[in-house]
Amino acid sequence: MTAAAQGPGYEVVVIGAGHNGLVCAAYLARAGRKVLVLEAAPTVGGAAVTQEFSPGFRVSSCAHLLHLMPEFLCSELALDKHGLEFAANALPTVALSTEREPLVLDAAAHEGLLEPDGSAYAGYRARMAEFAAALQPLFERAPPRLGTGAYADWAGLLRFGWQIRRLGRPRMRELLRIGAMNVYDLLQEHFSDPGLQGALAFDAVLGTNFGPRSPGTVLTLLCRLAAQGAAGVGGLRLPRGGLGALSAALAGAATAAGAEIRTAAAVARILVKDDRAYGVQLRSGEQIRADAVVSNADPKSSLLGLLGAEHLDTGFVRRVHHLRTHGLTAKLHLALRGPPRFSTVPGALQGGRLLVAPSLHYLERCFNSTKYGEYSAAPAMEIIVPTLHDPALAPRGAHVLSAIVQYLPYQLRGGWDAGRQPCVDVLIAALEVHAPGITGLVQAAELLTPLDIEQRFHIQGGHWHHGELAFDQFYMVRPVPGATQYSTPLAGLYLCGAGSHPGGGVMGYAGRNAARRILALRAAA
Repeated sequence: MTAAAQGPGYEVVVIGAGHNGLVCAAYLARAGRKVLVLEAAPTVGGAAVTQEFSPGFRVSSCAHLLHLMPEFLCSELALDKHGLEFAANALPTVALSTEREPLVLDAAAHEGLLEPDGSAYAGYRARMAEFAAALQPLFERAPPRLGTGAYADWAGLLRFGWQIRRLGRPRMRELLRIGAMNVYDLLQEHFSDPGLQGALAFDAVLGTNFGPRSPGTVLTLLCRLAAQGAAGVGGLRLPRGGLGALSAALAGAATAAGAEIRTAAAVARILVKDDRAYGVQLRSGEQIRADAVVSNADPKSSLLGLLGAEHLDTGFVRRVHHLRTHGLTAKLHLALRGPPRFSTVPGALQGGRLLVAPSLHYLERCFNSTKYGEYSAAPAMEIIVPTLHDPALAPRGAHVLSAIVQYLPYQLRGGWDAGRQPCVDVLIAALEVHAPGITGLVQAAELLTPLDIEQRFHIQGGHWHHGELAFDQFYMVRPVPGATQYSTPLAGLYLCGAGSHPGGGVMGYAGRNAARRILALRAAA
């Protein structure tokens, strides 16, 4: 890189201090590059932050558990040395029901299932883990491009084929058979227990714009399982201090490597000269030069907003414009005067990951409501009470409940201004079914709809993955053809956010892959 050739500046400017932006900056700085990270918010983290939503009550604003970030990334960046601690590890997943005892989804879950589901569950877990392990190495590198004669692209395609072929012929055929299926049909094939089906399907649709019957939901499930497999033995983890503590550790790793981070520094536009990005201009008017600009913002914000369509080919602009980015996932935060009690859940499991997804039909009905701009009267939720493990998040004796709500529409019929409180009432009533008395404990409530997520975290459409994870927006065509290897059609401009391969979730793969890709390209220049 030749920053001096363009005058005073940085070698790389990273737009956005979300977790992928921080990961990208850390790896670039570790390679000796002069890196500046610019964040519009007062603190780092993007959507992976811990915020106070009521006086004395703090919560992870979006994702609230860490279970997708690969163990090797945490080790490479020495996040433990930068303050990352865990209040809880290996949290159990518990499927709630009003008609039966709660079902714990672990290797011993078959003990609570009637035959033949009990025997089938162990085989299903092993088989899906095997398929996920075959896909996981694809997460660790830039995907190959299609239609080129480059050796690297051919090698990437061959590597992809070999990952599948090495499963053996029977397993390979089975993976190819189920890969494009919907999770509804897959689970109907294997199990008859509605509670088991609903809980397993929840992981396939969480954070997506899909229902259980939507094609491709087996793919989203396998991607989640692949990331979980690389996250190590810690399983579902609760960072002490919330997800903001993870972002603080990533920022620590980046600055220790030499990167500079500026908060409250919103980027207004990417600067272009001679068909090349050469820096950014802040909303304050300040211009910062750089040899390369890396955007952690979603693809639409990066390419159509900060850059501008005038610098891109019309066909490419059309593809970006048609990216599916409307989210259906929301977040509910409750400040509670005391600990909630989930009546059918044993004490040791109260602090686990609790699911309200009692059947496939229940999830499908929730999804159907969103098609008409409505929310379901019987919502699907992932619930944790982080203060059972990390009491410092609330005043003494008080607690925080954090619930991811699947299937709240981006645009509510009648508008969210009028519909917010009725929706909160429905969600609390749904919690009351499983935790009698919780209504009387509620001191304050916050609901972040997909529209709120868009506005607060500057994610167009409010989609947690910055764009739907679907076959036409996956792997070598993610986010769109022409921007699939963290590069963009404009020289010097790169993407590193969740809209790039392999997708959303607090993983860090996209940031790491983008950094390695940029270093490789600059070394070859």
